[in-house]
Amino acid sequence: MSELSEEKIQSVRDDFPILSRTIYGKPLVYFDNAATTQKPNIVIDAISNYYRNDNANVHRGVHYLSQQATGAFEDVRKKVSTFVNAGSSDEIIFTRGATEAINLVACSYCEPFLNAGDEIIVSVLEHHSNIVPWQFACERKGAQLKVIPVTPDGDLDLNVFEKLLNDRTKMVAISHISNALGTINPVAEIVKMAHNKGVPVFVDGAQGLSHGPVDVQKLDCDFYAFSAHKMYGPMGIGGLYGKTSWLEKMQPYQLGGEMIDKVTFAKTTYNDIPYKFEAGTPNVADVMGLGTAIDYMNTLGWDFITAQENDLLNYATERLQQVEGVKLIGTSANKAAIISFLIDGIHFFDAGTIMDHLGVAIRTGSHCTQPLMDILGINGTLRASMAFYNTRQEVDKLIDAIHRVKTLFA
Repeated sequence: MSELSEEKIQSVRDDFPILSRTIYGKPLVYFDNAATTQKPNIVIDAISNYYRNDNANVHRGVHYLSQQATGAFEDVRKKVSTFVNAGSSDEIIFTRGATEAINLVACSYCEPFLNAGDEIIVSVLEHHSNIVPWQFACERKGAQLKVIPVTPDGDLDLNVFEKLLNDRTKMVAISHISNALGTINPVAEIVKMAHNKGVPVFVDGAQGLSHGPVDVQKLDCDFYAFSAHKMYGPMGIGGLYGKTSWLEKMQPYQLGGEMIDKVTFAKTTYNDIPYKFEAGTPNVADVMGLGTAIDYMNTLGWDFITAQENDLLNYATERLQQVEGVKLIGTSANKAAIISFLIDGIHFFDAGTIMDHLGVAIRTGSHCTQPLMDILGINGTLRASMAFYNTRQEVDKLIDAIHRVKTLFA
């Protein structure tokens, strides 16, 4: 890595106040970015600034603060639309995050379009959040959940997927990137295969928007969900992209204020999209944080972000492979900077606890992918997930921590 690159990375790290913390007297090495990314100062400041200077409800008032807040709120919707290349900002719905976006579609789409005997296809790689809502919809409507298997490397078996698609299939719900293995799924190919059968595709992009550019029109997916806190924004906010043709057919997910057009005791009519799906007072401050996070990522640029993360992925993979007794779980040739592994003879909880006391924060457990772990024949893994603000030196500290764990259990 060049000196200039190291200088830029240090400059970027200075933007994130938490990275200067010490844990148990050790400098923090934060490798839990798949669970949540850290927040730069400008995102934190944007949230604080809204409450200090602009706090007002949106779409509700004619006074100055309300109008100002409404304009800023809708500007972020446009910003998200541009970030994912939606056809219109009306196709962007603000939710509490990817999980709520999945539940929205599983409820609002499946209620009118799913019937007894129909089928929904998910994959073995899915996070529980992209399994349980579809499973519940199937149970409610008498439909069946079908599952795409994975190869030993952690790639989806598209030959089986093609066979699963049939006239009864009403939805394919697939992750963009596996949070457990880091596999980047061939979403465009999956969409094309599904659309050839007239089947819509929902993409869980919780990991997708932080690791590389997303063009929903190029992917041609029907729905795409995301969470701000996975992309350097605040918790409690995210969104759903949905094609206008589907959103206009779907019924509201939640009922109350804002999503209405006219209310009488005899009948209520609903607002236009996207407001039809945004009941109640929105999380305006965190929408401001989301918009600022997008600005920050755009300023860094995808060339820097992807180059840095790919370098870390390759370096960490190479170093882990050199450690005796370490087994990588998920070795797809097309991966994001997420590495799952096990240490022979040492429980992942024990290893993770010791590494934490050495200042290295990684994730341990099933990563909300219990069906995947069952199929792999394991209870869980250690997971190191990296971001552009991480460094090769931190990877070295991870390796040192693994050696320390092995020494303690020798």
